[in-house]
Amino acid sequence: MFNDKVVYQIYPKSFKDTSGNGIGDLQGIISELDYLENLGVDMLWLTPIFISPQKDNGYDVADYYKVDPLFGTDKDLDELIKKAKDRKMDIMFDMVLNHSSTEHEWFQKALSGDKKYQDYYFFTKDKVNWQSKFGGSAFEYVESLGLYYLHLFDKTQADLNWENEEVFEDLCKIVNYWLEKGVRGFRFDVINLISKPD
Repeated sequence: MFNDKVVYQIYPKSFKDTSGNGIGDLQGIISELDYLENLGVDMLWLTPIFISPQKDNGYDVADYYKVDPLFGTDKDLDELIKKAKDRKMDIMFDMVLNHSSTEHEWFQKALSGDKKYQDYYFFTKDKVNWQSKFGGSAFEYVESLGLYYLHLFDKTQADLNWENEEVFEDLCKIVNYWLEKGVRGFRFDVINLISKPD
């Protein structure tokens, strides 16, 4: 379907700042849609714009349903989707579904001792000899629980347990939510790592 499309990647932080705070934003992208259309762009690929503590440039998502105020508002995003569509351009999201931020509600519930949400991640009593992509151990100890959790990247990015059917269903809900909002494509970050060996 998209084999003949021109995809233009936008890193919102550095694209165009309209608020004067030195950080690019959604209104900055909106203001350049005519320029992007003239370039012959069919699809705009946005790196993560979701609520995030920004420990890994937005690839540590704390809320998959909300725009980070750093970039604007949910209304700004609705406007971007509509105005891009008016110019026959689609929006593609960078989705980070291998892991969530440790500030995500699911992980915070896991830390509080909620067994259901502990099973959304990989908690274990034993520290496994795996290395993080960011260096050091891929297992972080939580003293209050007496357990370790897996993070293949930064310790603030806890790996999600795709073997858990409820996790899979919740992630599907997130994707379907954005499809219904008019997003037409997704680039799934490190999707090759969602399956974890026993």
